[in-house]
Amino acid sequence: MRSGSSKSLMSRVRSTMKSDETEGLFELYFTRTPGYLWALLFRALHIHPIAVTVASIFIGAASAYFFAHSDLQSNVIAICLLVVANWMDCADGQLARMTGQKTLVGRVLDGFAGDVWFQCIYVALAIRLTPTLGIWGWLLGAYAGYYCHVRQANLSDYYRNQHLYFLLGPDCSELDRSRDLQKRYDVMQWHSRDWFHKLYLFFYIRYTRRQENMTPHCQQMLNLLEERYDDDIPMGVRMAFCHGSRPLMPATRMLTFDLRIAVLYLSALMNIPWLYFVFEGTVLQALFLWMRRRHERLCQDITEKVER
Repeated sequence: MRSGSSKSLMSRVRSTMKSDETEGLFELYFTRTPGYLWALLFRALHIHPIAVTVASIFIGAASAYFFAHSDLQSNVIAICLLVVANWMDCADGQLARMTGQKTLVGRVLDGFAGDVWFQCIYVALAIRLTPTLGIWGWLLGAYAGYYCHVRQANLSDYYRNQHLYFLLGPDCSELDRSRDLQKRYDVMQWHSRDWFHKLYLFFYIRYTRRQENMTPHCQQMLNLLEERYDDDIPMGVRMAFCHGSRPLMPATRMLTFDLRIAVLYLSALMNIPWLYFVFEGTVLQALFLWMRRRHERLCQDITEKVER
């Protein structure tokens, strides 16, 4: 009976995942499953998904206060808070899908949550390093956070959405093109009731352009496929892309949360916070460059095959 219940729970959790290829075992057992259980609780209590998202923002930001301290107790509290914030961040999307309460505000806040957590944490670690490294701790944090982290997370998110687009189709992906977003933005008026959507697009267009600027060969491939096939891309092309993209999905997970958060926890508990900044600026940056080079080469190969 317990085994059957467990299988039933895991099957329900898997149904909330976009794809097993883009979300691994860590997400399934340590993020999605606890998030799903929290979502069930919030649904029973009639709590709106936006309230859950706001709670995750405050809990994740609060962890930074404890990361700024060097004692073990404070860092254990910081880790626990960030774990709970991550569960909340996962639960809000699952709750929205369960209840049909999907809103633009919710989508904006959901994307905003992780940025707030890490910005606060980077400041906290820089404060913690000030007595020993001074201004160099802040410069190291700025390089790791605002150059390495931002680019790594942006591109990883872009590659996952591309993989979902070719694997499952446009309806199951959030792959957007900045030129299409710009057209929607241009027809909206600030003085209309669409002002919030226009504001969202203003920032989202710039986010998408940064992704596109990092992937010139990918953009060439997408333009060619759109010109030749529109959204009706042949199955052979889809399979070829997914075959080349699939080995990169573990790298996208490591660059967004999995490996990054493990090193953050370890460096905080060992009281060597500079290790996290150095790791991000060297190991994760090297993984980022390798991933981009492999993906760009894949896109070049697909473009050449389609042209032939």
